[in-house]
Amino acid sequence: MKLGKYILMLTCLLAGMKLIAQQTTEEKKNVRKGNELYNSKKYNEAETQYRKALDANSGSSAGTYNLGNALYKQKKFDEASSQFQSTINSKAPKDVKAKAYHNMGNSLMQQEKYEESVSALKESLRLNPKDEQTRYNLAYAMSKLQQQQQQQQQQNKNDKNKQDQKQEQKQDQKQDQKQDQKDQQQQQEQQAQNKEQQKEQQKQQEQQKPKISKEDAERMLQALKDDEKDLQKKMQKKEAVRTSISKNW
Repeated sequence: MKLGKYILMLTCLLAGMKLIAQQTTEEKKNVRKGNELYNSKKYNEAETQYRKALDANSGSSAGTYNLGNALYKQKKFDEASSQFQSTINSKAPKDVKAKAYHNMGNSLMQQEKYEESVSALKESLRLNPKDEQTRYNLAYAMSKLQQQQQQQQQQNKNDKNKQDQKQEQKQDQKQDQKQDQKDQQQQQEQQAQNKEQQKEQQKQQEQQKPKISKEDAERMLQALKDDEKDLQKKMQKKEAVRTSISKNW
């Protein structure tokens, strides 16, 4: 029984080793095909081969790094950055990680992420201080970062000026509204004052009218009565004359 178990375990181990060998062979074959296509500038087809290599061995440093390069050539910079980061996180050799940092810095630069690009290129230069191309790219990324920061500062300044102008406009509008209210109030007060003046003038005119005493009023009334009596007497006389001149049959 023990011998049977030992043979079974040995068989499984050999099968596992054979599978790993097959995966390694498949990985290398796809990486090699991918490199040929990459050198022929067939980057899309190269991407497919590198992905097949990663299907065979997800931990393939060559497959991951080269896939990042193929994506970069297709201007898929965000995806390329992710592949280079995976290479950096893998057990790839130091020189490969330096190249991955270099290429990731370039990918980030293409996305105008200059601050992150500077950090990646510094890491690349730390791993390989003699790489002049990385040094040049770092200097360029730093200049672009400075330019970007200056533009951002100018934009912030412009935004602040616009905000200040809006605030001034609001204050001017408030002042205009207050002035309008003040003018309206003054107009209402002036109208009220004019009305009071008119009333006062009418009152003064009433006071200036000639007054009739009680005695004068009684005399005038008596005179009217006397005139009315005289008029009635005259009317009666006329009636009498008319009657006297009438003739009988």
